[in-house]
Amino acid sequence: MALGKHPSLQAELSSWCKDAGIHETHAVMLFNVPADTEVAVIEDVMQGVKVLGKIHVRDTREGPTSHTMLVLCECKQVVDATRIPPEVTPDETGGPWTVVVVPAKETLPDAPSEGFTEKLTKFLMGEGKSLADIHALFTPRSSADGSPESIIRAVGEILEKTAKPSGDSSAYRRLHTFSAIMPTPMGEENMENWMEQARLMITECECSEKEKRRRVIESVKGPALEIIRAVRFSNPEASALQYLEALESTFGSSESGVDLYFKFRLMRQTPGEALSEFLRRIDKALNKVGNVMDCLPDW
Repeated sequence: MALGKHPSLQAELSSWCKDAGIHETHAVMLFNVPADTEVAVIEDVMQGVKVLGKIHVRDTREGPTSHTMLVLCECKQVVDATRIPPEVTPDETGGPWTVVVVPAKETLPDAPSEGFTEKLTKFLMGEGKSLADIHALFTPRSSADGSPESIIRAVGEILEKTAKPSGDSSAYRRLHTFSAIMPTPMGEENMENWMEQARLMITECECSEKEKRRRVIESVKGPALEIIRAVRFSNPEASALQYLEALESTFGSSESGVDLYFKFRLMRQTPGEALSEFLRRIDKALNKVGNVMDCLPDW
């Protein structure tokens, strides 16, 4: 039996998908990936498996040894277990990565098709409701005839009451890549712009703290990733904001609070500079000195 088809690994993938909120038909798990492999490298390697479509790394876990890790990938396409290679080999030196997928569930050819009532019952169970909840919503006239229209209308009312906000995961635009390498490489963000975007995401996003940490980690590499790894090693429960504070402390400006304050006071609009751009510069400078204003004397 191929390692990727081992029941224990497939069960691990199925459980992981539930924790991450991913449908298992759109997920694969990589086994035997070196622990220091960057997210961007993993996505590039898996992008070569054309049948998977666009690949996005969702989470990582420690592997069977301290030098390897498990990687959960979300696929844009539905995963066809019959077309997925059992292993992928990265361009770098090292052993192949085992690809684990959840096998497709086979349907019995002679099984009778479900009727409307059975399908409706299963649907309501998934929403935490029952047929009694539909009957409670019937008007006196609709409960008398029990027509399909009244049932559909009642189901619609239940969905309106139980529907939860979809959150901002689908609408979320990934942070640009940041490595803290100077000068800033092509295709990456500089420290100031990336930090502004990351703080906005942490402040405005309504997702879980775990998801915020994941979004920060997936956008960094190189020296910036090493700093976050050091923070995670010293404090596995560190928040996404603590990640940013560590990066800012390591790679941020060396100017003191007083220097930033006087620099802000001396700002002037340059010839030919649009007023909107000048105001944007003022806003950024003001944010930098906002945390030290209480420590300065009155001017």
